[in-house]
Amino acid sequence: MTIKKGDKIKVEYTGTLDNGKEFDSSEKHGKPLEFEVGAGQMIKGFDEAVVGMKLNEEKEITLKPEDAYGEEKKEMIKPVPKDQFPKEKDPEEGMVLVLQTPQGGQFPVKVVKVTDKEVFLDMNHPLAGETLTFKVKIVGIN
Repeated sequence: MTIKKGDKIKVEYTGTLDNGKEFDSSEKHGKPLEFEVGAGQMIKGFDEAVVGMKLNEEKEITLKPEDAYGEEKKEMIKPVPKDQFPKEKDPEEGMVLVLQTPQGGQFPVKVVKVTDKEVFLDMNHPLAGETLTFKVKIVGIN
């Protein structure tokens, strides 16, 4: 059985950056990653790379930023008035904060600059601009 769009699959994976540093793995989560191929639940390059694979097949895939989380965008660095932050904890450069969307979702942002009046938050995905390498193994196909 060969994987095609619409299949629900289970994948064991390890993701690394160009420098070899691991940024994620199914082992960290204690279970295989499950998703529907082609449903837009995964980054484009990962989703496309599993099409045509078979059960128990292993593969290494390398994704350029445009097939992963995109390039870093300067317009995604936004100034926020410093007085909107809690008084008990001053934001510092390099600090990672979690913001909440109006829909209740959460996403990390990085403090890249702090002035007397503003805090500049980088709202790019933490892996934007990175080339990602995944070692994948297909462990289930439905």
